[in-house]
Amino acid sequence: MNGVFSERGSVYEATAAIRSQILDRLSSLVWDGTTYQHPIPNLDLYHVVEPLAPACLVYEPSVSLIIKGSKQIHVGDETMVYDESSFFLISIGLPLTGQVCAASFDEPYVAARLRLDLEKARRIIADYDLGKSHISQRTLGVSVGTATPELFDALLRLISLADAPGDLLFLADHIHNEILYRLLTSDQGGQLRRVALAGSNGHRVARAIAWLRENYTQPLRMEELAGKANMGVSTLHHHFRAMTAMSPLQFQKHLRLYHARELMLAESVDAATAAHRVGYESPTQFSREYRRMFGHPPLRDVKSIRNSKEMPRRDVVG
Repeated sequence: MNGVFSERGSVYEATAAIRSQILDRLSSLVWDGTTYQHPIPNLDLYHVVEPLAPACLVYEPSVSLIIKGSKQIHVGDETMVYDESSFFLISIGLPLTGQVCAASFDEPYVAARLRLDLEKARRIIADYDLGKSHISQRTLGVSVGTATPELFDALLRLISLADAPGDLLFLADHIHNEILYRLLTSDQGGQLRRVALAGSNGHRVARAIAWLRENYTQPLRMEELAGKANMGVSTLHHHFRAMTAMSPLQFQKHLRLYHARELMLAESVDAATAAHRVGYESPTQFSREYRRMFGHPPLRDVKSIRNSKEMPRRDVVG
């Protein structure tokens, strides 16, 4: 354990100067609440000055880097913590619960999230023969890895392109590729390669997840889902749970409840209408499962969010 803390301390020190430069650049921005609408494609920046309650969000494949602070992520029964010494990698689109536990005006939480193009990752794997690299035994579709100076340096150059709009489109694409290469060759690169490579179990599960996300309102038929993934039912169930910490049915339930919450917040529909639109036949079952997931019945939960000063952006902090 002491070795782990020593390694984190070494990484923290090695990236301190680069992170300081990033903070200097971000300090001049005008923030819209917790976020900044950056011109760089697929890049989101976050600045939080007070603790945030746990919030559920359906994440896209992405990498998050914390410039200052720390964050907790809950996936299934597992809790993961990452900070300035680490990156958080999401290889498949998953509903996760995240929480910023500590933040203030003097010690804000500052982070960046870059959405990843897995097709580009596949090309990099093929062009640079990375498919033969070691792939770890860990199969969960999210992981925490070591945030190296090279990753933070690439992030700094990406953010700096806001000052060079003429170079933005060309260089942003190259830096995105560089970050993908750094991730693919990192201590967690095996997870990303497992999902990106066509024909792998990870890639097949990712196809099933993509189909579920498009069709979550429909009744779930495992034989149909397995066919979409080109896997047997029991094989899909095994690998799906290994990668998401959920069964396909639980995954669908998370998607339905999350989108029902969004409907009630964004369109002011009532709970029964939201339940029906996301595929529930029983409002009672919907209310019961909603309370189990979010801690309160639908109407109380939505009212609490609307009355919170974190509204409307509390669910979008990376």
